[in-house]
Amino acid sequence: MFDTMNLSDKQPEKGKVEGDAEKVKCLIVGSGPAGYTAAIYAARANLNPVMYEGLQPGGQLTTTTEVENYPGYPEGVTGPVMMEDLKKQAARFGTDIRWGMATAADLSKRPFKITIDNKNLIEAESIIIATGATAKYLGLEDEQKYAGGGVSACATCDGFFYRGKDVAVVGGGDTAAEEALYLAGLCNKVYMVVRRDVLRASKVMQDRVEKTPNIEILWKHQTKGLFGDGVVEGAELYKNKGEENEETVKIKIDGFFLAIGHTPNSDIFKDYLDLDDVGYIQTLGTTSKTNVPGAFACGDVMDSQYRQAVTAAGTGCKAAMDAERFIGEMNS
Repeated sequence: MFDTMNLSDKQPEKGKVEGDAEKVKCLIVGSGPAGYTAAIYAARANLNPVMYEGLQPGGQLTTTTEVENYPGYPEGVTGPVMMEDLKKQAARFGTDIRWGMATAADLSKRPFKITIDNKNLIEAESIIIATGATAKYLGLEDEQKYAGGGVSACATCDGFFYRGKDVAVVGGGDTAAEEALYLAGLCNKVYMVVRRDVLRASKVMQDRVEKTPNIEILWKHQTKGLFGDGVVEGAELYKNKGEENEETVKIKIDGFFLAIGHTPNSDIFKDYLDLDDVGYIQTLGTTSKTNVPGAFACGDVMDSQYRQAVTAAGTGCKAAMDAERFIGEMNS
């Protein structure tokens, strides 16, 4: 994950950038599976990539305890270890990996101008954007307390660990319905914690949820907190919050899944790149190309559907190959 949210207040005033601009052939903004894979391919293609890792080097996987579905790790691997492996591989081929955050961008013409940490200016012939997306949380202190101990924002990533157990999914949209249906195939019982008395999910998803016997929808419920000794053992919920018949109920669960959406970290690029209604960067066809020639996007910042490490890595490969071809054409 490369957090670019709420950066508008932090962007430097025009003319406040310190020193002369550093010129690079290929700038990679953000890390994680997409960014590191792009770096590996770009470095092997002699693009001399410079990478700024962002606020969370390694991305969202650094907060994941076990990764068992990434090819090449038959015994599984922790998220931080896997990201460190990818980082070492990118460095081995010559990627200049740096700590820093992109705080402003000007993609109006090439070379692109990217401001790092509000002070250092980079001029790049090409840019690969791998800034990721940030899962939305409820803002409860318990979400941090039990991070890695029962709280997750990805059922596909972590659902396997709750096989045969009881879990809860928070949300009422298509994402929540998809997560609940996926978990229903693994878990004993799935509660859907829905704030309203209707689902926002599409009719077809609603029908599937309602026909799944081990999914129970808790209408007009909101999460008050979680409890457990080191790991999640249950949730305390408000029922009919703010109404005369408001009450507090408890459910016994082992896993608590947030499915209330993600925020793509694309804010500093929004004046130049085509985004969808949520903010995901739009790419052209099956490529990583954006509407701005020389700017490429990969990973969760452009993928609202899959959000997996292996698919992110694949798009990182595509971005580096697209950047190599672009630079080759420009210099031919």
